[in-house]
Amino acid sequence: MTWDNPLWQELLPLGRDQSTGGYRRYTFTEADSSCRDWFIKAAGERFLRVECDAVGNLWAWWLVSEDPDSGGGGGTPVAPAAGATPRATDMPSPQVRRAKGGNGSEVIGGVVAGSHLDSVPDGGAFDGPLGVVSAFLAIDRLRERGFRPVRSIGVAAFIEEEGARFGTACLGSKVLTGVVEADAARRLVDAQGVTFAEAMLGAGLDPDGLGAGAGLPQRLAAFVELHVEQGSALDGMGAAVGIAESIWPHERRRIEFAGRADHAGTTAIKDRRDPMLPFAATVLAARDAATEFGARATMSKVVPVPGGANGICSAVHAWLDARAADEQTLDGLVARVMQTAHAEGDRHQVTVTSRRESFTQKVEFDLDLRDRVATALARQGVTAPVLPTGAGHDAGVLAAVLPTAMLFVRNRTGVSHSPAEHAEPADCEAGVDALAVVLEELASR
Repeated sequence: MTWDNPLWQELLPLGRDQSTGGYRRYTFTEADSSCRDWFIKAAGERFLRVECDAVGNLWAWWLVSEDPDSGGGGGTPVAPAAGATPRATDMPSPQVRRAKGGNGSEVIGGVVAGSHLDSVPDGGAFDGPLGVVSAFLAIDRLRERGFRPVRSIGVAAFIEEEGARFGTACLGSKVLTGVVEADAARRLVDAQGVTFAEAMLGAGLDPDGLGAGAGLPQRLAAFVELHVEQGSALDGMGAAVGIAESIWPHERRRIEFAGRADHAGTTAIKDRRDPMLPFAATVLAARDAATEFGARATMSKVVPVPGGANGICSAVHAWLDARAADEQTLDGLVARVMQTAHAEGDRHQVTVTSRRESFTQKVEFDLDLRDRVATALARQGVTAPVLPTGAGHDAGVLAAVLPTAMLFVRNRTGVSHSPAEHAEPADCEAGVDALAVVLEELASR
């Protein structure tokens, strides 16, 4: 059963590969452009002002006037009259406003919900887009019941959250918060040799304007990210919606195995320097270490060089994705995997080197905000369990500079980063209702 909400159905076909059923929504590609157009259209239909920050993240604002005499409890929301239909002059133009200082140049103390629209290769429909769609629908819910916010409410769509094109997860939020410097971001390269700066130019953005969002903590009072659960814990708890407690620390490491190219049919086994052998041993070591440490370790991206079926590789480029409940455990896990990699490299006369491509510390979400979210939901009869996650999110990056929270929507199978990813329509609706409750709580004072 699919969620038949019209807004969801409009987004569903964009960037979908018909042969696999999965999504290939990579940053600043044609599929991404279609998703961005969808975002602008959805915002326009709701009379929200759209802004694009210096990184390429999109923001749609339900603005509240700063005029203290305008009524509405300290501010008047810029919203359509009851039953109004958007006119052409009301709709945001494709050339959306460029926000100064990172986002929402006219917003102080706004409350934002959202997520991302990009995907992993052949990813599922829900990871990211569910949070953006739900944010728009939560605003619809609030307006339907006549809510008048005293804080501006925003919907955000961050770029390159998955890192599928340029290799750095949560790039949009990391540049915005200064975790990744502008020069480093501009130099990132995709598999075809296109730099991030070149891709920005192709999308009509100015890479020279890249930089951290000045005043971001002042502009945003809170950020709430709704996301499909990547696991099935909520199903075991009998809950449709949960609240994030923390995000496990996460390391992504590139490992190089350098051997010697040779002929598959004539080179004796004893004479080979085959980099595929220590690589294979390292894959198994990662699985064993993850089991021992109660953690996660995955090696699913590998590039054999030159990769011919009838030849021995000269090199193997591989990536280790490691996650654990705390940094000490994570360090031990990675050390154990690399110990095997080096030992097996020595055994097969293969040189092994590695470098950490990215590292994210453990994120503890703002306790006061989390309690406020839980209390607001409880008042509406919603019991939302609190649970940690091993998946990274933009909310985890933003947590370093402002209060953030996360809501999870039940995923009965637990499958994610796959075309089989799914959330039941009733659970999606429960997520929208919960997000509306949270936004009403946060934007009412």
